[in-house]
Amino acid sequence: MNQKSTSKTHILWTLFKTTFMLSACTFGGGFVIVSLMKKEFVEKLGWLDEGEMLDITGIASSSPGPIPINASVILGYRMAGLMGSLVAVIGTALPPLIIISVISTFYEQFRSNQYVALALQVMRAGVAAVIFDVVLKLAANVCKTKSILHISLMFIAFIMTYFFGISAMNVILMCVVIGIVLLLIDLRKDKKQTC
Repeated sequence: MNQKSTSKTHILWTLFKTTFMLSACTFGGGFVIVSLMKKEFVEKLGWLDEGEMLDITGIASSSPGPIPINASVILGYRMAGLMGSLVAVIGTALPPLIIISVISTFYEQFRSNQYVALALQVMRAGVAAVIFDVVLKLAANVCKTKSILHISLMFIAFIMTYFFGISAMNVILMCVVIGIVLLLIDLRKDKKQTC
């Protein structure tokens, strides 16, 4: 019992420490931090496999709210239940809260400082590279499924957003509807086989 409690405390501390560090040191938005979460929780800690992380990314992206917070809720719950979700969300939300509070206090000095402006412009290049890395890895994972439907949907979604300017939210909603229809078809097939 004591060992179990210590183990859970260790998991909660690792969750908080990891999400706090990722959130504090990441620039560029949700997909960047999700990519780094994958490196930490899949490759380094081994808590999740690639498929689980892909599912978490999909759910976090299609749910309302910031992607890192959504991913933290799911990841924390997966590792330590409600307490895990709470700890992961606090770890993720705390650094931006502190940073924004400091920036808002010294807003005029930040806005007019040419070094800060230059640093932000340079960071954009790094952010673009990280997002490109995320896109390539997600596409590779979809291709690994060898499902013609999933691969076709990936290309159709890209064409719809890039060439026709259709909102990403509409594309995600379309994919959700297709996913629900496929699930219902699978459930119906399973029901017929059991009868």
